[in-house]
Amino acid sequence: MNKEIFLCAICNCESGTCSEDCKFCTQSVKYKADIDRYKFKDIEQIVKEAKIAYANKAIGYCLVTAGLGLNDKRIEFVSAAAHAVKKAIPDINLIGCNGTATKEQLKQLKDAGVNKYNHNLETAKEYYSKICTTHSWDSRYETCLNAKSVGLDLCTGGIFGMGESYENRISMINSIKELNPMSMPINFFHPNDALPIKANTLSKQEAFDMIKTCRDILGNDTMLMVAGGRENTFNEDQYEIFNYGANAIVVGNYLTTAGKVASKDLEELEKRNFTIATYCKD
Repeated sequence: MNKEIFLCAICNCESGTCSEDCKFCTQSVKYKADIDRYKFKDIEQIVKEAKIAYANKAIGYCLVTAGLGLNDKRIEFVSAAAHAVKKAIPDINLIGCNGTATKEQLKQLKDAGVNKYNHNLETAKEYYSKICTTHSWDSRYETCLNAKSVGLDLCTGGIFGMGESYENRISMINSIKELNPMSMPINFFHPNDALPIKANTLSKQEAFDMIKTCRDILGNDTMLMVAGGRENTFNEDQYEIFNYGANAIVVGNYLTTAGKVASKDLEELEKRNFTIATYCKD
């Protein structure tokens, strides 16, 4: 097997400060989950983490902030972080993940060196009110359109296993197909005792099948990146995801949950004779 795999790492730049009520998210202050909460991580630390990720062959590096969306302070902070990371690692591909955003705000991030924008639809439009009431699915879709309109590559995906129906899952995937993103992050719900959603409703095989369904619907041009919930959902079979159509993973920690040490993922991929991409898929 000589499949090419793309690696991406996440930097949780602002944690646990969100006032929205997304029932799947420990970042919300409403649910009082036992997580680290802080405003704006030190930029030197962000650069340090980027260097570690890059050394472990992660060519994508995502700057994530908690909260509904971009505001002046977040734009200033993410822009400063982007400049610093690009200065240290010119070849790294920077992804902003900062919530809802206008075209003007996204243009500022692009000018600061951000290459891509990640804003997930999370679930189907018709199911969204079951998991969030403080903002709309339409605002998410509009942000995705805004990102594309200013020339940022779009990453948009969602979470499977939040109680949605099979029809809801297909609806979300079809909405993502309409947006024609560069990448679809595929997440599987990771339960936390503090959250209103108590369990992942997918079996392991159903999760594998959803990856295949995403590939069948989106075609071969879209990167399928398995992100949150990979270890928890697939356990010892997690590298089988590539047999179902995935061609990218997030390595290292997620936002508020620990992942496998990036070097261990790299070791396992190389053991299986995968080729690790050294360029960014456009």
